[in-house]
Amino acid sequence: MLNTQVSSHNDASEKGTVNIPKGGKFWLVFLAICVSLFLSALEYTAVATTLPTIVHDLDGQDFVWVATAYALAATAFLPASGGMAEVFGRRPAMLTSLAVFALGSGLCGSAQSMTWLIAARTVQGAGGGGILSITSIIVSDLVPLRERAMYNAIIGLVWGLASAIGPLVGGALANRGQWRWLFYMNLPIAGVAAALVGVFLQVKTPEGTLREKLGRMDWIGIILIIASSTATVLGLTWGGVQFAWTSPQVLVPLILGLFGILAFFTYEAIVPSHPLVPYSLLSNRTSLSGYIQTFISPVIGSTVIWFMATYFQSCRDASPLESAVDSLGLSAAIGPFLIISGVIIAATKSYRAQLLVGWVFSIVSMGAMSTLRADSPTSHGVGFLVLFGVSMGILYSGTYFPVLAPLPVTENAHALALFAFFRSFASVWGVAIGTAILQTQLKMRLPPDFASQFPGGVSIAYAAIPAIRTLDEPLKSQVRDAFGRSLQVVWQSAIGISGLGLLSALVMKGLPLHTEVDEKWALEERDLSTETVSEMKPMTGLPAV
Repeated sequence: MLNTQVSSHNDASEKGTVNIPKGGKFWLVFLAICVSLFLSALEYTAVATTLPTIVHDLDGQDFVWVATAYALAATAFLPASGGMAEVFGRRPAMLTSLAVFALGSGLCGSAQSMTWLIAARTVQGAGGGGILSITSIIVSDLVPLRERAMYNAIIGLVWGLASAIGPLVGGALANRGQWRWLFYMNLPIAGVAAALVGVFLQVKTPEGTLREKLGRMDWIGIILIIASSTATVLGLTWGGVQFAWTSPQVLVPLILGLFGILAFFTYEAIVPSHPLVPYSLLSNRTSLSGYIQTFISPVIGSTVIWFMATYFQSCRDASPLESAVDSLGLSAAIGPFLIISGVIIAATKSYRAQLLVGWVFSIVSMGAMSTLRADSPTSHGVGFLVLFGVSMGILYSGTYFPVLAPLPVTENAHALALFAFFRSFASVWGVAIGTAILQTQLKMRLPPDFASQFPGGVSIAYAAIPAIRTLDEPLKSQVRDAFGRSLQVVWQSAIGISGLGLLSALVMKGLPLHTEVDEKWALEERDLSTETVSEMKPMTGLPAV
């Protein structure tokens, strides 16, 4: 744990903090962060577009696990990423995450079955989650919270660019039957990011042997959160699809998982000397409100990303590439409003009003999407995505601040690891809940003549989306109508979830933003006269036992 404690969140003379100049090394590190996040965003958005084609080619059934396995692995390992960054150092943790992500990408590209692909996505997700968490931690080390809105806006633009390119790349590769290259192309990008991190992220490495560092990790907490997250996602994934919501196969893992997550937070507050989630992170209403908003926003976002692609392909006869083009309005709106929100927060040093506006836009856009029918003009779906992009641009950039403003800067790593955990775990809920609703509704609405062709169930019917536009009338219209009406229920549920986000935002305070950062993780200069040879750690940051 850190020895320096800070008594007030807005004390400009906080002990253990210092302002960091932003020279060439800083911008090269920031470039490495942007490349790493580009890699993660490209992957996340492209797979949604190519999923029907992948499932069809691999003759799969459990399509939801292609998305869920990635998010589950990312979620389960995220709380540990903050501990890893604190115990082993930022650079080793980042390089490890990039290596694991690259390994998973290679395995995904070579998959010969759905089981293989799902296992590979699990490996990839563990690395991708670490990338998201640790890049955020590194930015917090180098940029004070008061200045961070603009840097977050730049990062958001990178994410938005990747989100715009991802579906196009995925759709183009799917149309050509070359979806495997969606995963293979991650390898050189990961290599570039690793080279930049390895060369330019020169920060202090914590002292101690490997044995001592392993002893500081909260292994019981890690095991508890991994097991609980896995059980929860199993229940969410199986509910209404493979088993009834009231069946033991769903209720047992769901109840045990949720109880285990509660037990994890209780354990973290009481037992470990080096907790993954210190109690202080959730002990004030503003941080708690920020974490709740951080959870709810990606639930809505992942639902829209995944199921608007389903809408365009099932109801509007769009190919994977065409559905990607139709979805560009989302990314086109997110980028500008990330900048606008960042500029406003940087200028006003306030975040509360922006978040309230963001939730209002979310409610309105979900209400608009709930009016979509199978025969609605494509322009309606495109326009509603633009409206939702306004909401996402504001919320993506804003939920960060109520989480961190009440906390000392020395808690950044733990706070941001938990922030990334909630954001990733939320995407699991968004995909799983949306899938459960869609599958349940399709079972009731699909024409028997069509459903009977898929004895494996509705999951197989989902895989048949690319073939819908080839069906004869009136069957084609009936199937499209079934998908359209089923998706309306998905959007209706999202209205209520957005309303919960607005209610949670009302309880937060508008607190001052930190002006300094933690000196423990400042960038080092190799020519500093005060730096001794013994302080220069090897690039791996893992000393001998």
